[in-house]
Amino acid sequence: MKSSKKSLLLALGFFVTMVLVACSGNDSTNPDETGESSNEQVLHLSNGDTIPTMDSSMATDEYAFQFLSATTEGLYRLGENGEIKEGIAKTHEVSDDGLTWTFQLREDASWSNGDPVTAHDFVYAWQRAVDPKTGSEYGPYMMSGVIKNAEAISNDEMKPEKLGVKAEDDYTLVVTLENPTPYFESLTTFGTFLPLNQDFVEEQGDNYAQNSDALLANGPFVLKDWESTSTSWTLEKNPDYWDADTVQLEEITFDVIKDPQSAVDLYEKGELDRVDLSSDHVDIYASNENFSTVTEPVLTFIKFNQTEKKALQNVNIRKAISRAINKQALVDEILNNGAIAATGAVPRDFAAHPETGEDFRDINGDMVTFDKEKALEFWEKGLKEIGQDQVELEFLSGDTETGKVMNEFIANQLEQNLPGLDITLKQVPFEQQLDLKSNLNYDMAVSSWGADYLDPYGWLNLWLTDGGNNETGYSNSEYDQLVQSSVTDLAQQPVKRFEALLEAEKIIFEDGVIAPLYQQGKAQLISPELKGVIRNDFGAEYEYKWAYME
Repeated sequence: MKSSKKSLLLALGFFVTMVLVACSGNDSTNPDETGESSNEQVLHLSNGDTIPTMDSSMATDEYAFQFLSATTEGLYRLGENGEIKEGIAKTHEVSDDGLTWTFQLREDASWSNGDPVTAHDFVYAWQRAVDPKTGSEYGPYMMSGVIKNAEAISNDEMKPEKLGVKAEDDYTLVVTLENPTPYFESLTTFGTFLPLNQDFVEEQGDNYAQNSDALLANGPFVLKDWESTSTSWTLEKNPDYWDADTVQLEEITFDVIKDPQSAVDLYEKGELDRVDLSSDHVDIYASNENFSTVTEPVLTFIKFNQTEKKALQNVNIRKAISRAINKQALVDEILNNGAIAATGAVPRDFAAHPETGEDFRDINGDMVTFDKEKALEFWEKGLKEIGQDQVELEFLSGDTETGKVMNEFIANQLEQNLPGLDITLKQVPFEQQLDLKSNLNYDMAVSSWGADYLDPYGWLNLWLTDGGNNETGYSNSEYDQLVQSSVTDLAQQPVKRFEALLEAEKIIFEDGVIAPLYQQGKAQLISPELKGVIRNDFGAEYEYKWAYME
């Protein structure tokens, strides 16, 4: 999920772009060990930016998916350590060939307008997500090659009604897959697969999901006092939620705060219960008993628009840029929050070899590291090939305070280490970044990505030819074949499948598609009264269903 845009997904807090997802574990206690408290069950939090959309078909970013997860129940929900918990589905069965999944739905779930949640709501939502008339990015991205006929429908070659999903009756949902999909169960927890009440959506028309009055909830919370430009809003406990007795928080308030110092000041006053810390604050609060750091499966990288500038169409120029940034200095001196230098396209401690258990990152090793001499060698070769001795590039990035410091550091590194390179910073709000990247209206851009499901395919399918999240113009048929084989021919051969993905990652760096920067870390101050919040490795970063104030 974009932490800068897509899958997504996923979360840079106060940093350059958003991201989706975080490392597994709790802010405090086991969510199944609910605690009774005499404290007021109100949680006060900040958010890094506005919520771009609350339409699950149109969502692509971490903020949207965070609040969709809080307000809408899908087939399943993520619990502690990524365990799949009951949602609208109570159970499911899978056919021997892995292609047919039959979900039995609960009959006691309802929307906030009183309508029952049925299998028809999932059918409508999934068909809507892949219908080209909807204009969804994530529908085709998440469902093509997974749900039968999704790709043909998204290409306007079939009608949405041909999608491999049907309501056998009100409470039996049958899904037919294009290919066996090892991660499909976890996929059903993701925001694009949430149900929609067709009558309500169509009644609202163009106004649907534009404000909290034009939304329905069937999850733990209901969104209040929100419209698309809001800088504050509230989640209130949903009394009609099927599992409302489990939810202890009565209210969660959110305020958009981009300045880390302002957020820390509010935490110190007791007006926020959790705050992300900038590098300056880490040294100040590192000994505080409420201080914590975590490394998350979210990658931040620079991607290159290969469709416009002659320089960025040159592989050696791109390779030079990817080696000209001191990433260790970036994480140690600028971020200082538990982040680690990134050297590949799949994060560390995310995917393990199905036989040996060895980490994906350890097997492939460092794909690209900081190397001034090598960077200069590629740079000079690239300049010669394009017949230039000067290159001017615009660098698209975020406008948060910490992000600005990071952007300047990167620009200075590139200009110092690559003679003749002139970088112009373009620092804009998150939603504007998403729009510029989607329309390929940039030269270089900082992006972040958090996993949409627990599988390396979710990282490597980003760079497929014409992929919805590619946004670079990159295309390589050998790469496409390797990545696609992991969900077709090799889908039920775990070892060969994993090895194909390892080889695909190598091609990314042979072609200089991205310049990895860091795997996200997060330093925080968390109120000792806040218990039971889950951090997810994929999907929505936080789960508040089991949270409470002690």
